[in-house]
Amino acid sequence: MSRSLNRRIFLASSAALVGGLATQAATPAHAAPVADRVPDLDIDVRQTARDDPSEATLAEAAVLMRRGRLKATELTEAYLERIERYDGTYQAYAEVTAEAARAAARRADRTPRGGGLLRGIPLCIKDNYFTAGVPTRCNSLIFEDFVPDADATAVARLKAAGAIVLGKGQMGPLATTRATKPNGMVTTVNAWTPDDPSVDPGGSSTGPACAVAGRLASSSIGTQTGGSIVLPSNQQNLTGLKPTMGRVSVHGVIPLSFTRDHAGPLARDAMDAAIMLQVLAGPDPQDPRTLGLPAVPDLVRAATPVVSKAGKVRLRRATRIGVPTDFLSTQRELRTAFLARLDAIAGVTLVDIAYPDDWALLTGTFNAARLAERTEPFRHWLRTDPTKFGVSLLSWLQGLMLSGDEWITAQRAKNHLLREVLDGVLTTSDVVLQTGPVPFDILGLPEIGFPIGFDGAGVPVGTILGGQPYEEDRMLEVAAAYQAVTDWHTRRPADPTPATAQSFGATTARPRLSAEEAAATSA
Repeated sequence: MSRSLNRRIFLASSAALVGGLATQAATPAHAAPVADRVPDLDIDVRQTARDDPSEATLAEAAVLMRRGRLKATELTEAYLERIERYDGTYQAYAEVTAEAARAAARRADRTPRGGGLLRGIPLCIKDNYFTAGVPTRCNSLIFEDFVPDADATAVARLKAAGAIVLGKGQMGPLATTRATKPNGMVTTVNAWTPDDPSVDPGGSSTGPACAVAGRLASSSIGTQTGGSIVLPSNQQNLTGLKPTMGRVSVHGVIPLSFTRDHAGPLARDAMDAAIMLQVLAGPDPQDPRTLGLPAVPDLVRAATPVVSKAGKVRLRRATRIGVPTDFLSTQRELRTAFLARLDAIAGVTLVDIAYPDDWALLTGTFNAARLAERTEPFRHWLRTDPTKFGVSLLSWLQGLMLSGDEWITAQRAKNHLLREVLDGVLTTSDVVLQTGPVPFDILGLPEIGFPIGFDGAGVPVGTILGGQPYEEDRMLEVAAAYQAVTDWHTRRPADPTPATAQSFGATTARPRLSAEEAAATSA
């Protein structure tokens, strides 16, 4: 489908979204998965993955299972053993469904070889997705006793493709900040610094990110409203993909912002993210935002690097990559090395871009409009018992105080920003390296975050690539090509030491976010 038609569809969908033409169903129901075929994965399985099942990427595990070299029960037990051993330190999970996972693994091993795209793959699910018969608390006192009777569409599609749910990933209260207790006490840590809970693990999808980075799950799904897929991925050496608004149904996901909530994978690499999104994406009658969109492209093919017989990697399609002047401006050495490696890939053209003069105003001041949207589905609790919002209450009250005319002005600003992006920076670039996730979050445009190195303290550093409407495949092509010539994405953090595990919670001080800090860092 042509880019101009994609843009017309995207603009029409955006207008309908702001106008309230799309409505969110109250009770989850699900559609069948749109992609259940098993692609011919042309990958080499690393020796480390053969030696340790928990080290295998999703794609490697799928290949090993298809070849009869790995069973779902073996892989599931490997992850459950690590959860038992290390999650007391990581605190990545809010709920572990060990027995249900074991039963699902046994069923997967009895399924004829092939099966669904995710047959036998153990996953972590963020705790704001409805899961039938399993608590969905959204890390909030509001939902502390909530047990859904049906799965969210995304969860249903993963299960239908053969995936195994290990449990629910810890998250920020109501998806607002990093994972804390409702009172603000930090829980989930960055998997790369398990003995220092003060290190930022990313946004509200903290638990799903830590579970994948710490090898407590093969892959995971999170949600993003203000960066909570790409930022945890950047902070914990993962590849996180936030698709275009409507590409993945958010039916059965506890909402934060109606016009900005996205669902997507946090994975080990571009191929794993592509496989996950191939299952998740597609129309869902229960979420009108997913209807009438361009067909989902072959994402697995897009994430398969193109390598010549001589071993030279090239992009599948020639791609112009926009580079803002302030990209990685505080990490010049890392910027230089990353851009040089990227520029050396055949088919890449780096293009200098400049943001318009009103960029900070459009992406900063007017970003507050999101606060009003989060109050709408939660007015009952704000009226009856505001203490249930815990440390995040301040940002909810801020949204309650935003006037109707201010919200309308913000929507006009959003339309202006959309023109600045589509008719500005994206006219000379196919994809754009971003300095933060918020602009493309506001607009519902796709983003992918992937690792590009480490800082001086050994904490991962990633980049964020923004794309054209419905062009997740183009972003995957770039990320996959870069990962074919680098090895940052294959590196894993050291396991917590026994001393760390024993002392955690006793001698290790836990930071606690204040209400002001929670509001300042809120998605």
